[in-house]
Amino acid sequence: MSKRWIQNPNRCTDEYLDGIENFIEFARRHNPGATRIRCPCRRCNNTLWETIENVGFHLVRNGMIETYSIWNLRGEQVDHASSSNAPRVDNVEPIVDPNDQVMGIIQDVFPFASTNINQEGEDDVPTPIDSAEFEQYEKLLKNANQELYPGCESFSVLTAIVELMHGKIKYRMSNLCFDYFLGVFKRMLPTDNCLPKDHKHAQKVLHGLGLGYEKIHACKNNCMLFYKEHETLDTCPICNESRFKMTSQNRTTNIPQKVMRYLPLKPRLQRLYMSTYTATDMRWHKGKRVDDDVMRHPADGEAWKEFDRTFPEFAADPRNVRLGLATDGFNPYGVLNQHCSTWPIFAFPYNLPPWKCMKKEYMMMTVLITEDLGRSIDVYLRPLVDELKDLWTNGVRTYDKSTGRMFTLRAAVMLTVNDFPAYAMVSGWSTKGYMACPVCKEDVTSGWHAGKVCYLGHQRWLPWDHEWREKDKEFDGNTERRLRPREWLSKLKLRHNLDVMHVEKNVFDTLVGTILDMEGKTKDTIKARLDLERMGIRRGLWMNRDNDKARRDLAFFSMKPNDKKEFLKFVSSVKFPDRYASNIARCVNVDGGKFTGLKSHDCHVFMQRLLPVGIRHLLPEDVVKPIMLLSRFFSQLTAKTLRRTDMFQLRHDIVQVLCKFEMIFPPAFFTSMMHVMVHLPEEALLDGLVNYRWMYPIERLLGELKKSVRNRAKPEGSIIEAWVQYESLTFCGINDPRPPSSPFLVFLLPCLSLRRHLSPLSPPSPQPPPCRHLSRLPAVAVDPAVANSSVFPDSSPADFSLLRPPFPTPEMSDFIRRGRSMTTAPSLDPPAQSASAATAPALLDHVVVGPGASQAPASSASSVAQPASARRRHRPTDTIDTTSTDGTGASGSHPGITKLLYC
Repeated sequence: MSKRWIQNPNRCTDEYLDGIENFIEFARRHNPGATRIRCPCRRCNNTLWETIENVGFHLVRNGMIETYSIWNLRGEQVDHASSSNAPRVDNVEPIVDPNDQVMGIIQDVFPFASTNINQEGEDDVPTPIDSAEFEQYEKLLKNANQELYPGCESFSVLTAIVELMHGKIKYRMSNLCFDYFLGVFKRMLPTDNCLPKDHKHAQKVLHGLGLGYEKIHACKNNCMLFYKEHETLDTCPICNESRFKMTSQNRTTNIPQKVMRYLPLKPRLQRLYMSTYTATDMRWHKGKRVDDDVMRHPADGEAWKEFDRTFPEFAADPRNVRLGLATDGFNPYGVLNQHCSTWPIFAFPYNLPPWKCMKKEYMMMTVLITEDLGRSIDVYLRPLVDELKDLWTNGVRTYDKSTGRMFTLRAAVMLTVNDFPAYAMVSGWSTKGYMACPVCKEDVTSGWHAGKVCYLGHQRWLPWDHEWREKDKEFDGNTERRLRPREWLSKLKLRHNLDVMHVEKNVFDTLVGTILDMEGKTKDTIKARLDLERMGIRRGLWMNRDNDKARRDLAFFSMKPNDKKEFLKFVSSVKFPDRYASNIARCVNVDGGKFTGLKSHDCHVFMQRLLPVGIRHLLPEDVVKPIMLLSRFFSQLTAKTLRRTDMFQLRHDIVQVLCKFEMIFPPAFFTSMMHVMVHLPEEALLDGLVNYRWMYPIERLLGELKKSVRNRAKPEGSIIEAWVQYESLTFCGINDPRPPSSPFLVFLLPCLSLRRHLSPLSPPSPQPPPCRHLSRLPAVAVDPAVANSSVFPDSSPADFSLLRPPFPTPEMSDFIRRGRSMTTAPSLDPPAQSASAATAPALLDHVVVGPGASQAPASSASSVAQPASARRRHRPTDTIDTTSTDGTGASGSHPGITKLLYC
């Protein structure tokens, strides 16, 4: 039968609906009596079981997988004669024997057991076989071939252990709980089974697949590590402090004062090439990346390209790894009043494609430190630095599964990702004081204002003949005739990046705290007003003295009490889709006139989406415009793709914003975080997009590590053991080509098959025009900006395609039953506008606020329906569509947005 209907973008046509009916009839004929079948829609991906009726609903709503042209999961036979010419079906679950899968993993871990490495090739070198390594291989091979019990063909000992350990990690089972269930399973099986009796014995069997770690003792005062030449010492040669704690004489073992856990980097990099899937993806930056004006990947940055030109030998082999390093501290107990801090250091490869680059599965913990060390972190970084030097100079022999040959793997660290305090620890440049800016360094313009160091003089970045350079009273009282400071942004040295996540949060706290005049957070204090008097500028903001008393009047850039309540009510009334943002309404205190408990991502959404909408009629126009420009600046800077020409425009815009702020706010407003914004566009040009250089994925990973603490007496030991098990089983998941819902290795697949089709290089799959039937659904206001995944870090636009109203509705059920009774709506597909082409006020021209959205017809100009190009999951926009109280789209006062849902 013809299956062209699968490719039809309009899911309301007769051809498509007839195809669905034929598919359901085919499924019923080949599954007689079955009530549930696998759903082949784009969302379920042939992995979820649904009733036959729901499968029809899903195919109309989501569309069928375009590559699923051979319905082999429904009983259709594959034509082997023409299979070589058939399109590759990545989304269909292959039939894989778990035992064969484990055998393949063992061969990847021990490449000397493979017969493919002796093929002809100029880089073929016999793989050295270590006796201990060969012994480990023999043990794993024995467990992989040994039946779980006599006559068991489904599971070997190793396969059963891998399955059970996956469940332990997924559901965070304690060792005692795991031991209990392991004992129950052992008693349920035949008496002559070979299942380990507890977690300890199971871990020994699995140790051969693990990556392991080393314990390195450290001096109590952080002077040195007992490492290499000092490994045999019992006292520190610097402070003469003992290496071990004082214990009773009856104890046979010594307890070290401090222990650092080090996880070697070389075997973790080698594992990336022991799977066909990751080995191919590690060359994506060279073979599949498009080199044009659009920035999509760190390889599009000038620093990467300059590095290739300077070291052509390194760049000649695309398999050589470019690394990023990140570190941050967290409290493993999750209690803020306990003084405990754990500092892991992560490495992540930038060779991978954009949809894998910053995923947890590819992040490698290298060091775990037990306390906040400050500048002493250099002592604990020595093993990592030594290994990185050796990787750069000598490399390590690695087996490439995709080619079946050995090669010399080398690595280089491109940049580091840290918040501002950790920046000082890693880079050695103090981020406090008069020279806190690590880019301007000694040439920064700073001064003492309102009891702290502030950073002014942003007119230096303006053109030489700009009129603002001559104004003195509007700024700090001095005309600006200096050139812009020299920026120490090297393209070749190790780049320490400014974390945009924390910069945006600090800027948001400073700005919102000042315009809301929040006690303790506003920069418009009495000291700031007295500082203005001392400088002799902005007389309208001086203290009002009357009868020997001085009072601080409300500034023109701060909201009045009634306006503040209206703004807070507006924020508390906003509703977001699931997974788009947290419930910000819980952080709003209308009576107290303040926000409490806002997280970094809440500030991210607030700054880019809510702030320009809420303040536009509550503050003077001269104050609103630069704030809107600042909001647009962060929105474009954090986008998933950005043109270099847009980056030059952002560099101009942020200078304008900071200069306007200097003419509005007092000097105390300009903290170091406000100043470093001027360097963010330049860093983006050098190092690529922000999404690969901020702390969001690192912070999420730290939250996962915090949950792995089971033994609170030894939190670092719990974390490191859980992480090593996770790494070992993740490697098994990388080798499994099946979808994540398959029963084997169910949750550790690092790459969903859907993500393979979200590359910027592939065109977006066409979506159908809006169906007139949808106009009868409960109307909601539409926010096409939800589709912009830059607002929700580490998510693809396709993730938001799941945020739909619940289906099936009674109307949709009737629609399916009637088949073709619905008419096809005309296609609405105007060309998408570039985010950079819109001006700041234009961002709000389409904003409509209030409950009128529920009554707007789908065909109206102010309706909730948006152009098809904006509604498609692969075409995010940067505008916000809501509906006004009167339904006209006017920009007057508003009671608040009642709903912001992505339909």
